[in-house]
Amino acid sequence: MKIDRIEIRTIRLPLREPFVISSGAWTDRSVFLVSLHAGGLTSWGEVVAAEDPSYSYETTETAWHVIRDYIAPAIVGKDFDSPAEMIGAAGWVRGHRMAKAGLEMAAWDLWARSHGVSLAQELGGGREAVAVGVSIGIQPDDATLLGKVERHLEEGYRRIKLKIKPGRDVKMLQAVRGRFPEAKLMADANSAYSLADADHLAALDDLDLMMIEQPLAHDDIRDHARLQARLATPVCLDESIRSAADARLALELGACRIINIKPGRVGGFGESTAIHDLCLEAGVAVWCGGMLESGIGRAHNVALATLPGFTLPGDISESRRYWEEDVVTPEFEMDGGFMPVPKGPGMGVEPRLDRIESLELRREVFTG
Repeated sequence: MKIDRIEIRTIRLPLREPFVISSGAWTDRSVFLVSLHAGGLTSWGEVVAAEDPSYSYETTETAWHVIRDYIAPAIVGKDFDSPAEMIGAAGWVRGHRMAKAGLEMAAWDLWARSHGVSLAQELGGGREAVAVGVSIGIQPDDATLLGKVERHLEEGYRRIKLKIKPGRDVKMLQAVRGRFPEAKLMADANSAYSLADADHLAALDDLDLMMIEQPLAHDDIRDHARLQARLATPVCLDESIRSAADARLALELGACRIINIKPGRVGGFGESTAIHDLCLEAGVAVWCGGMLESGIGRAHNVALATLPGFTLPGDISESRRYWEEDVVTPEFEMDGGFMPVPKGPGMGVEPRLDRIESLELRREVFTG
């Protein structure tokens, strides 16, 4: 399939409420969208890089630069037989997995549309709905947090993820567990701790958590193995897993018992499915995390989560969880703790171009 045109744009999408984690806070999101045009079809992807390098060295600015100056010129105007072949044309570009992922996932959307099937089907998924969890940012006090947990449980979310940091961790989680003894809870540290905190983190073993996500450094696997050996609570790796090779090493070292697969973090669906297959063979649970995506990125995450190894609820919340108004139609709505998988061709929801253009900060077009 020949890629006739590529468009990249950023939009400013305000959050319904501030989202706070150990490394920072957001009141809005600079959303980086890409679209591919080929054979009369248009497909979409989302680059999940943030405006600052607090989660990854990649930012919206670095992704814009790499796509504009290197990846788009290597793709536009050329014929490809598969999404892997298309993104492989930029394989010489080292790293920059988020930039590559936005285009690679748009390519999967394009191929699914060309075949007249859903993106989930194109990926080999088989579920009609996926279990949904929700992520709650760090709150100023326990009373506010408990209120939010109660509301989300009443809404039907099947797992609650609580962001933590030193000073807002064990006692806070004890309060939540005391109030909600049967709830499925997990903690997400976003690399806020070191191995010296192992004894402190061991106190979480009394709280029956599903997991603690990425407690140590973003690029570490070795110390996570040492920490996991000292904890009964399963360690889940997020930022440390950038590829199937990272996942293989983590499993060999015993650095985790669960892996969070974010397609935008690891370079797209090709690497995501490789990690999924590796974990499925090893009997290790995986789930699909979120990066405050718009409905476009959310559609891609839902499709990935239909693969059989995704046995834990993912961070695939309803559109209204984060946005007063999303940029796709229909918006994502949960049904009994599950997110229905869109059945239309490609990602199954359609971008609202009028709304996207009204929020647009900048745009560039590349033609062959």
